Amino acid sequence: MSPNKRITMHDHAAEAALFKRRALFTFICVFLLLCILFSNLYHLQVVSYKDYETRSNDNRIRVVPTPPSRGLIYDRHGVLLAENQPYYSLELIPEKVDDITATLDELNTFIELTEDERESITETLKFHRRFKPLTIKSKLTDEQVAIFSVNQYKFPGIYVEAGLKRHYPFNALMTHVLGYVGKINSRDKALLEKSSQWKNYAATKDIGKQGIEKFYESLLHGTPGHLEEEVNNRGRVIRTLKVTPPTPGQDIYLTLDLKLQQKAMELLDGRKGSVVAIDPRDGGVLAMISSPSYDPNPFVHGISSKAYNDLLNDKSRPLINRSTQGQYSPASTIKPHVALLGLEEKIINERTRIWDPGYWQMPGVDRKWGDWKKWGHGWVDIYHAIVDSCDIFFYDLVYKVGIDRMAIFMDRFGFGKSTGIDIFEESDGVMPSRDWKRMRYNQPWYNGDTISVGIGQGYWTTTPLQLANAVTIMANKGKRFTPHLLKSFKNSTVKIDSPIDEQVPIELKDPRNWDIINEAMRQTADKSRFTDATYTAAMKTGTAQVFSVAKDQKYNANTIAEHLRDNALVVAYAPYENPRIVLAVVLENAGWGGANAGPLARALLDEYILRDEWAVKP
Repeated sequence: MSPNKRITMHDHAAEAALFKRRALFTFICVFLLLCILFSNLYHLQVVSYKDYETRSNDNRIRVVPTPPSRGLIYDRHGVLLAENQPYYSLELIPEKVDDITATLDELNTFIELTEDERESITETLKFHRRFKPLTIKSKLTDEQVAIFSVNQYKFPGIYVEAGLKRHYPFNALMTHVLGYVGKINSRDKALLEKSSQWKNYAATKDIGKQGIEKFYESLLHGTPGHLEEEVNNRGRVIRTLKVTPPTPGQDIYLTLDLKLQQKAMELLDGRKGSVVAIDPRDGGVLAMISSPSYDPNPFVHGISSKAYNDLLNDKSRPLINRSTQGQYSPASTIKPHVALLGLEEKIINERTRIWDPGYWQMPGVDRKWGDWKKWGHGWVDIYHAIVDSCDIFFYDLVYKVGIDRMAIFMDRFGFGKSTGIDIFEESDGVMPSRDWKRMRYNQPWYNGDTISVGIGQGYWTTTPLQLANAVTIMANKGKRFTPHLLKSFKNSTVKIDSPIDEQVPIELKDPRNWDIINEAMRQTADKSRFTDATYTAAMKTGTAQVFSVAKDQKYNANTIAEHLRDNALVVAYAPYENPRIVLAVVLENAGWGGANAGPLARALLDEYILRDEWAVKP
């Protein structure tokens, strides 16, 4: 053996220990990895099973919401006022169309698109989500549907959709009561999202915009259903897995009487004005006319800008509901209420008489307030004051009563505040007071203001609905109801009457005062328009100045602009013994109330009281 050769000695014990340590480390690593693997498998297959199953189904199953049919609207006798009609529209999904402008140009060769429609599409696309369908043409005719169906292969991303759309068969007759439905816009969507109702409108394109349609949206809309469809990886439907039908909206019945409504519109004959009729037994509105009106049907499908601007700029203001938003001086129609206040405050009584020489002077003031009858009425008591509409009697009365007591008393009859009727479009009117004038004009109240207000002029304004409601309270001798339009509603099984909102009645110090005022109104009717009537009635007319005439000038309707002429008013109810209808009629710029509005009141009461259906009723 060479002395330089190194002999290596192996330490088998150390090598064995090293191997064991490495083997143990490797085993632990493999074990941990297997644990992680099995843990993930458990999490996927057991813990998150439902979640991943749902995700898988979402790729395979498509849930499509289906819109409910809107509830129908009827009058009190079951005549259909608002219905749903089938329609076809052309829909476009922006993300499936490469060049929308070119596509619309080509589509125009088959189905004409107006400039307004093209502009509307362009504007809407700026804010429209590309994966959601957009209506590009409403109200397709059967011929247009057939033409497009033949050429549909040329227009990927465009399709015909069938559905139901609101239709108002009586056109302009019911517009200011029913309102209309229209397309859901961004403002509607924001309100729905705020109220957590947006999910119920996932498949719905229209919503109530005004009137009954808006106020009772929750009843009329219904609940959407849905389809569960199995689709392939390209989104094509393979089969329908489940169908949940929508719940249609509830049908509603209104207190309106269609025949009376038609008669009122016929009598107005396009003139500017309003008619409101109320059933004093429950506060139900029998008729509500605002003239001129407009056809609501174009709003359902989307009215053109030109047509809407024409309505908006029309000097006769057809978009305004004169019955609930028109504010007029009540003129002499409120003299019965003022006289009732005088009786209550014991400033006058049934035997009180004053001398009317044709003018009245406030103590210590040189100015003379004239009567409509220049030579005066002579000696006048409360009956003659109301029957002959003697201004002097009421000048003297309100001067003694004062505006403070007057404002408080008239508030009880609903003047100066909304009636609470079940439509949103209602104005409060103005029942003036010292505080009101200070807040409105930053001026003090003068006695001369009280004199004007005392005959229903000056700052005092009221809506025809408020006026009808106040006369209803008078006819009911203090019994009060909230005016309402809903009579009943019907779900899938039963018809339910709407509850009647009876308010706290007005109680007088002497209940006989009701009889005195109502008797004076009966005498007014007997003297003027109802001398030959087969039923008894009560009424009061009024002529409201639109602008003031100078003291040394005489009012002459022929020499002033039409819009500055006096308004004609009348309130009436019948039968006198057991009232079934109360009327308030306003004719704008028509002149003398008794001569112009009076005949309308008589004709409407005849229509309602003498109708065949009442012949067998007590």
